[in-house]
Amino acid sequence: MWLGIDIGTGGSRALLVDAEGRVRAGYTAAHEEMRMERPLWAEQRPENWWDAAVTAVRGALAAAGISGSDVKAIGLSGQMHGLVMLDRAGSVIRPALIWCDQRSQAQVDAVHARLGRENVLRYIANPVLTGFTLPKLLWVRDHEPRNFERVRQVLLPKDYVRYRLTGEYASEVSDASGTALFDVVNRRWSFEMVDGLGLDRSILPVCRESSDPAGTITAEIAELTGLAAGTPVVGGAGDQAASAVGNGIVEPGIVSCTIGTSGVVFAHMEKVAYDPGGRVHTFCHAVRGKWHVMGVTQGAGLSLQWFRNQLAPGADYDALTAEASRAAAGAQGLFWLPYLMGERTPHLDAQARGGWIGLTASATRADLIRAVIEGVSYSQRDCLDLVEALGVEVNSVRASGGGAKSAFWRQLLASILNKRVVTLETQEGSAYGAALLAMVGSGEFGSVQEACRAVICETDSVSPDGDAAFYAKAHRVYAGLYGALKPVYAEIANLT
Repeated sequence: MWLGIDIGTGGSRALLVDAEGRVRAGYTAAHEEMRMERPLWAEQRPENWWDAAVTAVRGALAAAGISGSDVKAIGLSGQMHGLVMLDRAGSVIRPALIWCDQRSQAQVDAVHARLGRENVLRYIANPVLTGFTLPKLLWVRDHEPRNFERVRQVLLPKDYVRYRLTGEYASEVSDASGTALFDVVNRRWSFEMVDGLGLDRSILPVCRESSDPAGTITAEIAELTGLAAGTPVVGGAGDQAASAVGNGIVEPGIVSCTIGTSGVVFAHMEKVAYDPGGRVHTFCHAVRGKWHVMGVTQGAGLSLQWFRNQLAPGADYDALTAEASRAAAGAQGLFWLPYLMGERTPHLDAQARGGWIGLTASATRADLIRAVIEGVSYSQRDCLDLVEALGVEVNSVRASGGGAKSAFWRQLLASILNKRVVTLETQEGSAYGAALLAMVGSGEFGSVQEACRAVICETDSVSPDGDAAFYAKAHRVYAGLYGALKPVYAEIANLT
């Protein structure tokens, strides 16, 4: 048996997988709500991730009716870009600034001014963005100098859990790629970035390939979790690379669309290629010696979650999507801009703001919900168009995440993306991919590609329907709205 642990935004999930790749048991433990004390701020307590991970592991072992000695290896996955800072004693210094925190635009501008944007692209194959780890660290240096002086180690969310499991400070190439401190082309820390910004190299953990061993379970943690001491923990992957492994996006021609809190279009690349504007991210893949490109919608599932929490408390997502399906395509000319946390692809604008455009007195609640789902899907179309512009072949799109559980949303995606949308037998995403990486790392399979070919099966597909031509026109309208509103976003930000 192999164990995958995913440290998400909303919760931690532990998943047990057998030698045939079948899911034997899983358990999810919820996290505390993220703290959003000011606009664009987002924080979580790493200690809460750890507590949830322990609960999830014990729950999965109990659900499967096995002991920790039956687990051959463990893989980790987690939300990317989060800043976990530890002091000399290995204690957390302050709550983590997580992936959707956008407070660090001044630090982003300072990095590009100090090092030069072209040099930054050469060093890390991406521009620095507010969502990445580096500008968060610089924000702490600028605004909380006493906290910064205590920093002895910087870790990503899943790697903090690794530290608690194994006592090792370690990361791996896919997650490290999203820090803005990693040389993606050469698969190593970018000391050009570290030294150029006056940071201490020693605060960065050792970095390995995703399926390589990166620690073993300690005796103390074995007693706490039920796992066996000495069980190997492999490098694992950032949530998007792990989800891609779980979806089989490890060879050319297949692209994934994952709609969770954020939305991600993800494609495998045999060789490095990147958008000169940095509108999509080029990172190391969890596949040894390979890369991937991805476009990110910051507020994908978050948009529907916000609608439910604020305007339909108590409603479940199936009821909301069923209501949306009763509205006509285009929601009576109503558009949703999903910029609740600024936006990455294609705008790279932390000051972008969300909202409905085109509201009239005839709009119904069903129109409002449908517009939200369509708006998120248009944003994913923006991502797919940029991926294809890099020369990536797209034969089909594998859908996963909470949004993919809705047949209505899958059909709408197929029509808006104008691609065949496929679903898989196993819909576990990141935790499943982490378990597959553990299988490779323990020698059960010779490569990630071999593992995915053996265990991943397509079960259903939908093709674009008669609404595809309408959505092509509507997407062009959607694409023009950001440019029309951009001049006022900075003014709105200044008001708040």
